[in-house]
Amino acid sequence: MATPPVAPSQAAAGGNFEAPPPPAMQPPGTDMTGICFRDQLWLNTYPLDRNLIFDYFALSPFYDWTCNNEKLRMQSIHPLDISQLSKMTGIEYMLSEVMEPHLFVIRKQKRDSAEKVTPMLAYYILDGSIYQAPQLCNVFAARVGRALYYISKAFTTAASKLEKIGYVDTENESETSEPKGGKETIDFKEVKRVDHILASLQRKLPPAPPPPPFPDGFVPPTTEAEKEPENQQTAEPQPPAVDPIIDQGPAKRMKF
Repeated sequence: MATPPVAPSQAAAGGNFEAPPPPAMQPPGTDMTGICFRDQLWLNTYPLDRNLIFDYFALSPFYDWTCNNEKLRMQSIHPLDISQLSKMTGIEYMLSEVMEPHLFVIRKQKRDSAEKVTPMLAYYILDGSIYQAPQLCNVFAARVGRALYYISKAFTTAASKLEKIGYVDTENESETSEPKGGKETIDFKEVKRVDHILASLQRKLPPAPPPPPFPDGFVPPTTEAEKEPENQQTAEPQPPAVDPIIDQGPAKRMKF
């Protein structure tokens, strides 16, 4: 005689039902230059050296738990063992620069073979605080955008000054019919011509050039200036973009 099927709830009550495993942790975002991580309790307990620095980095939100280094840690192998990492493919972390105990630079890269790796991101640990290094293309784009902003603002200021000078000189000419001998005469046609040239240059001033292509898997941050490129030439110059070094340096990042 066949036994009736057991319901899942009854199987769970009888201990025969296994709960599903917890969902895997998601990899961190690519743009995390606005925060920093520091665990003072860990720093007070363990020293910062090349042997333990990766264990400290693994505590931060920058760490990708799907990397090959984590697989080596689960096998009780040192996560930075290059002899083991070179045999694997996928995401990995490498310790590129070391100045014990103050500075450590960790590079995130994608390994396709034992000889071929593609750099993705870089992180640095400065006196126990972990930061993500900004992309060089973001730094160049921010600096060029800031330079164009101030150049456009300078053209606007120069054009307004010339208009004001021409307006004041016209009033003085109407009040005094006899010109002074020692005063230099102003050619108002030349002033208007220069004003027209400055205004045309201001309208023709192009926006910041696009940055070079990002590495695989990197998602660039979106700004309001990129969402409205058509209004940049007609409206007033927009404020410069956030500079990853000047505006988001180590002293200005939010601590995590």
